[in-house]
Amino acid sequence: MFSFAAPLALFGLVSLPMIFWLLRVTPPRPREIVFPPTKILRELKPDEETPAKTPWWLMALRLALAAALIFAMAGPVWAPSGVVASSAPTLVILDDGWTAAPTWERRLAGAASIIESVARAGGPVAIALASEAAAPVPGDGPRAMEKLRSARPKPFLPDRKAIGEQAASFAHAHKATRIVWISDGVSQGDAAGFVRMLKESGAAGVEIYVENHAPRALAAPTNDAAALSVDVLRIGDDASAVVDALDAKGRTVGRAAVDFGGARRVRAKIELPVELRNEVSHLRIEGENSAGAVALLDARSKVKRVALIGGGAANEAQPLLSPLYYLEKALAPFAQIRTARPGVVDPVQALLAEQPNILGLADVGLAPGETFDAVSRFVEEGGTLVRFAGPRLANADDGLLPVRLRRNGRVLGGAMSWEEPKALAEFDATSPFFGLPASKDVTVQRQVLAEPDPGLADKTWARLSDGTPLVTAERRGKGLIVLFHVNADANWSNLPISGLFVEMLKRISAMAGESAPASSERSGIVADPSAFAPMRLLDGFGALGAPGLSAQSIPPGFEGPASAEHPPGLYGSGEAFVAVQTLRPTDEISAFDFTGAGLSADVLRAGGQLDLRGPLLAFALAAFIADALIVLALAGKLRLRPLRAATAALFCLLCATAMTTGETRAESAPKSAATQRDKDAALTARLAYVISGDAHVDEISRLGLEALTQALNMRTSFSPGDPVGVDPAKDELAFYPLLYWPIVASAPQPPAKTVAKVTAYMKQGGTIIFDTRDALSQRVGGAPTPEAQWLRDLTKGLDIPPLEVTPRDHVITKTFYLLDGFVGRYANGETWVEALPPEPKDQAARPVRATDSVSAIVITSNDLASAWAHDKRGQPLFPLTPGGARQREFALRGGINLVMYTLTGNYKSDQVHVRDLLERLGQ
Repeated sequence: MFSFAAPLALFGLVSLPMIFWLLRVTPPRPREIVFPPTKILRELKPDEETPAKTPWWLMALRLALAAALIFAMAGPVWAPSGVVASSAPTLVILDDGWTAAPTWERRLAGAASIIESVARAGGPVAIALASEAAAPVPGDGPRAMEKLRSARPKPFLPDRKAIGEQAASFAHAHKATRIVWISDGVSQGDAAGFVRMLKESGAAGVEIYVENHAPRALAAPTNDAAALSVDVLRIGDDASAVVDALDAKGRTVGRAAVDFGGARRVRAKIELPVELRNEVSHLRIEGENSAGAVALLDARSKVKRVALIGGGAANEAQPLLSPLYYLEKALAPFAQIRTARPGVVDPVQALLAEQPNILGLADVGLAPGETFDAVSRFVEEGGTLVRFAGPRLANADDGLLPVRLRRNGRVLGGAMSWEEPKALAEFDATSPFFGLPASKDVTVQRQVLAEPDPGLADKTWARLSDGTPLVTAERRGKGLIVLFHVNADANWSNLPISGLFVEMLKRISAMAGESAPASSERSGIVADPSAFAPMRLLDGFGALGAPGLSAQSIPPGFEGPASAEHPPGLYGSGEAFVAVQTLRPTDEISAFDFTGAGLSADVLRAGGQLDLRGPLLAFALAAFIADALIVLALAGKLRLRPLRAATAALFCLLCATAMTTGETRAESAPKSAATQRDKDAALTARLAYVISGDAHVDEISRLGLEALTQALNMRTSFSPGDPVGVDPAKDELAFYPLLYWPIVASAPQPPAKTVAKVTAYMKQGGTIIFDTRDALSQRVGGAPTPEAQWLRDLTKGLDIPPLEVTPRDHVITKTFYLLDGFVGRYANGETWVEALPPEPKDQAARPVRATDSVSAIVITSNDLASAWAHDKRGQPLFPLTPGGARQREFALRGGINLVMYTLTGNYKSDQVHVRDLLERLGQ
């Protein structure tokens, strides 16, 4: 469709002269008059006739010529996306939840077409994301495009209420507002309320565009004794789906195909041996790149092998009298159960030989000896010992108990007791059972009591209503000892026949194999809240990466939903981590009915806009030439040979002009928006960071470089301007001496042309700091982290020299401050620079070594920008590991050294030798 920018006056000025010219009559060919004899005159017939009017086809050609000229001057544009160009204030709202991730590039292309159409019409445009709560600010096209390029899908479904309120405020503040919503098509996120806000906003027009893709998702992953299973959800008409089970290195361990039939939710089962299922780290829908299509598995999802031993003789005739019967029924859904074979002399050692994760002893006493020593080693090496009280244990006294016990225990509700059976008290916030309902139906008639020793409260996981312990536990070496102060059958309590008993055993099973947190000051049983800090989080595309700016720690027992503060991913440290899923077990996804809401949604068709002025002018020129040739032909003055030559020359000229115009437009279009910024960068030196595409990471980079710029202004004679973000594919890099490049594993690899551009920048004197920000995730001898692998893939196309860990005598450690290394948010990562040539053997030891050039590449994993960044009041934004003001100060000093090294090179290596140089000159 067309965008007419020319005024009506121009149409009149151009069209009127054209009409007079078009209505002219084709003139006859002049002839010389000769007066022959009268007879001859009668016999001659005129060979030329003057038409009474211009032929209709010639008139049509001239009218088409005039129309082409008029339309060309109006500046028409063809938009294949179907978006109507408008100069009215336009607000483009882009859904950026995980449901938009599979078609994210097409959504960006469609939004870019809308922005370009508004900018071409001269109207203000603002871009807003559904996850944002900030008020959108209208501006020009380049500004909106810059924000659009930095947008990335979120790993959760944002609530549209906040952006709906901002859209209404935008419509009230700007007359004749046009709102364009690029929707993900799902009703979750309060789509109905958002549509109602748009209709009541008073906007002049509301346009809705959707993609032809129906998202699919995973929910409720379970790894039980039978199989690994997960729910597969769909919105569209997909007949089937394939779910892959992958390990921590990304290798496919197993897969399952599911057929939806007519259902919207089906259960996929992956049947593998327990050992292989325990290696699975996450599940993913094949071909669906989104956070919703990924289900994470943590330590709680591993199937544990449980060995059970009872203190009494097995009674096969009456199994309900056996404590092991209730334990087997409670553990069977989520654990592999092992029991001793009949006739075994030492059942404890026989079962320990099968390497169980949990050893359950129901009223079994352990006397000193080989069996006691074997169980002690099992616990010390990381095993979990779960014991249940009984008549034997009540009178036993062994060292494998978390607390000291009183003899004989306590009987409640008996004939000789004044006390009634006791109910359960609510679980403490520090208990692993916190969040489970303390059912009042569960009562205790008998229990073994613990001695009131110091520290008993810290060891208590569950207690009765009178405060006496019901479950106690203690760390022992790398393992854990848990004691139920009642027996495992229904003689002392009805707890073993309740659903609460199953959930308690499930949580104990999930803790099996976890080590105690290093920061715990208690017995080491309950993980400190800091242990649930973000470790590895999913992005919108379903890739695990470093935590973002807004991620916060989760409390114990957190079950969702995922949000900006608690994105889906892994929380904790080491092997003691828990998974937060994108979808809760009961969540559903459904398509939103736009028609029922009183609106219509069009299919978003991405495509660049075509300027029609060139084709129209070319047609006008061809029509003008054709008109001239026709007039010559009618006058009889047209010769074929010159015509052929002229036609061939004209055709070649038109082809060359079209090719040159296309190449010029293709080369100049990406650079037009950055021309003014390039001029500013050429006049004022400034630091720059590479736009990663992750808005949170880019914000950290900007804030970090701003803080480093302030430090340079205050401490050095170098006064750089405000830092800027650059796109290596579009922006000129030569104006920036130093680039900070944070690595985001989910970002696509740059094309070969961009890699060649980066290589040229490094060879021409530029320095790039690659920061993988994964120091806490790296494992010595282990597989590379996703960020490290991404950087390896990038450097395959870069022409870089050999690298080495920064030596302590490198000039980069002494350019401004004397440093031993370069720390950031983390201090355990290494910093790599270009390897220095070996020193001559006959040269005396020198305190500084350097080559004649600056290292073009610096690689670190310590997250420098997060350590530099602070808010407007100068307060740091992120905690450091291990932490402290000293680490933050050294991080800033390291940044200053990196900048001064980039600008000044190795002059310091000569300054320290000034005495030797003067001695040589004196000789």
